[in-house]
Amino acid sequence: MLLLALDTSAAATVALLHDDVVLGRFGSADTRSHAEVLAPAVQRILADAGVTGPELDAVVAGVGPGPFTGLRAGLVTARTLGFVWGVPLHGVMSLDALAFDAVASGTVTAGSEFLVGTDARRGEIYWAAYCAPSGTAGLPALLDGPHVDAASALPKGLPVVGRAASLYPEDVVGVAAFAGSDPDAASLGLVARSGLVAGEPLRDTSPLYLRESDARVPGPRKRATA
Repeated sequence: MLLLALDTSAAATVALLHDDVVLGRFGSADTRSHAEVLAPAVQRILADAGVTGPELDAVVAGVGPGPFTGLRAGLVTARTLGFVWGVPLHGVMSLDALAFDAVASGTVTAGSEFLVGTDARRGEIYWAAYCAPSGTAGLPALLDGPHVDAASALPKGLPVVGRAASLYPEDVVGVAAFAGSDPDAASLGLVARSGLVAGEPLRDTSPLYLRESDARVPGPRKRATA
């Protein structure tokens, strides 16, 4: 299975996967240039691998949660590529990628519950609760979320995987191995592949903004008074 995955819920990341092998990847931490870097990164990764867009089995997009502008850039790019190439398009919640990484690395105990948290800015965290599979195979199960809350409002007593833990150490107990981690497109693709192989339905690409954009339509001009 040949998949192209993109995620812009935090950093801008792109990955090309053949089954469970990553053929190429790109990442940029610059949250102000998602729209500018994605298309060239996709073109370069496909060219380096000798793959054309129509040869893909699917395009996978991280649907957030994430800030409005950055998340929209990734979703628009993924939708455009899927349409132009005529290949299926699937969505995966971005937090699932970090949950997958935590389980695959053995960082969280089998059968245990944990949280995934990313930076929502404004002193808040995007988060969801998961349970690690009891065996050596399988994906973490989503128990609750996603939500956006202040760090102090997160469930107590559960370890937090993701960058949010390093931002609010006084409120949450972080998993040190993932203290600086954001969702990664390669892991997003592996989550999607696992679901597709198992015949499970994936999400569509409706974005999980969780709150409204900061942008506002300007109101009418005030009339000058004499």
